[in-house]
Amino acid sequence: MTEAAQRADSDQDSDQLDGRNRSDRPTGIDAPRPTEGTVVPLKRHANPPGARPEPGPHAQPNRRDPLLRTLLGDVLRQARREQKRTLSDVAERAGVSVPYLSEIERGRKEPSSEMLAAVAGALGLDLLDLVSRSYIDLVGRRVAEADAVRPQRVGRTAGRHGDVLAVAA
Repeated sequence: MTEAAQRADSDQDSDQLDGRNRSDRPTGIDAPRPTEGTVVPLKRHANPPGARPEPGPHAQPNRRDPLLRTLLGDVLRQARREQKRTLSDVAERAGVSVPYLSEIERGRKEPSSEMLAAVAGALGLDLLDLVSRSYIDLVGRRVAEADAVRPQRVGRTAGRHGDVLAVAA
């Protein structure tokens, strides 16, 4: 079969597929060509790159969770202080510089998993210790936040039943 015959056969198939005759189809520049597909615009992201994502349906709008690097840094610093060790001692054993370890502990740097493993190992901690201590620290922070907003008894009114409540803002 020649190319022209194949094209004519293909045109007949496309006529049958969309149920319209050639005369019913739009013509001109705006008419889609048989070999072209439909152009579908890409959906734009709700947030531009680098912007904070919208909170999920279960997120609390006023509470800001600490960054993971801050939680991990607090745990590493607490472990080092409990062992009464210096920054230079732990940094040397972990193979990192003292300023870098200090920045990790203060939550200023986002260390790699290898770096976290090295520092935790220098402190005698494993991944489970690091994660579980971070979890306990985060739960403690949430409890402290809840206690800060819980109504507290201030005193009783004279001659009336009931408590006077004050809410921390």
